[in-house]
Amino acid sequence: MSDVDFEAEQYEKCREAGEILAQVRDEAAERVEVGVSHLEVAEWAEDKIRELGGEPAFPVNISIDEEAAHATPERDDDTTFGEEMVNLDIGVHVDGWLADTAVTVDLSGQDELAAASAEALDAALEVAGPGVDVGQIGAAVEDVIEGYGFNPVVNLTGHGLGHWEQHTAPNIPNREVAQGATLSPGDVVAIEPFATDGRGKVKEGSSEEIFALEREGNIRDRTARQVLDQVTEEFKTLPFAARWLDSPRSKMALRRLKQQDMVHGYPVLKEEDGKFVSQKEHTVIVTDDGVEVTTRSR
Repeated sequence: MSDVDFEAEQYEKCREAGEILAQVRDEAAERVEVGVSHLEVAEWAEDKIRELGGEPAFPVNISIDEEAAHATPERDDDTTFGEEMVNLDIGVHVDGWLADTAVTVDLSGQDELAAASAEALDAALEVAGPGVDVGQIGAAVEDVIEGYGFNPVVNLTGHGLGHWEQHTAPNIPNREVAQGATLSPGDVVAIEPFATDGRGKVKEGSSEEIFALEREGNIRDRTARQVLDQVTEEFKTLPFAARWLDSPRSKMALRRLKQQDMVHGYPVLKEEDGKFVSQKEHTVIVTDDGVEVTTRSR
């Protein structure tokens, strides 16, 4: 028998974060149209999260075509959507308790690729539950995506969600693995299949607009110190966007903080062959008899 108290405050806050996130994801997806600005959609979503009583758990990711993760607009970015595959990955926290979700908005005519990751997520949710080896979830994802004639992205995984921690154990693979962690009642995990018409691996690109605190410490440069103070106070250990920083010289300050190993960056991840990537993600609480999806549309 499980002794997890699913009515405990932490789970209530996870549910609240998920409810906010489901609404914001659906409304943000409706705003993605050819000619609309990336920055406008990202800032609308981040502002709406705050308006509904949450905080962004990380900057809104807007990944285009071969981009799989970690792309977010710069300050004053004027990039607009074209006839492209658009992945929106959005997170919310309530007092550090998290929810994470993603959806592909396809403007490129690649309906089957978008459907592959969406159906793979449905299959994963059917399998997931207490006592389930995460390798079984990966097998379900792989089976659906390969059934569409595509490949899962094998070096990206789903993940646990902790308190003020966006990525914790267990990792949830997107392919069959021999043996992995076993899910337990009370686990909060994000399951996120990625499908591609490429070979199924991503690599780091050169651009970097998302960062996170590595460690606190003393730094002599005044601007870098001001940025570090803002990061530790507002974002703690969660990822943040360079455009969220108050300092007009934030890029220089971030360079100095990186040199001192006080912050680390998240380079944009791209499919190695330059092929399209689709994504679908939900957050779940593992219950005694299955999973509760916190980010499902209400």
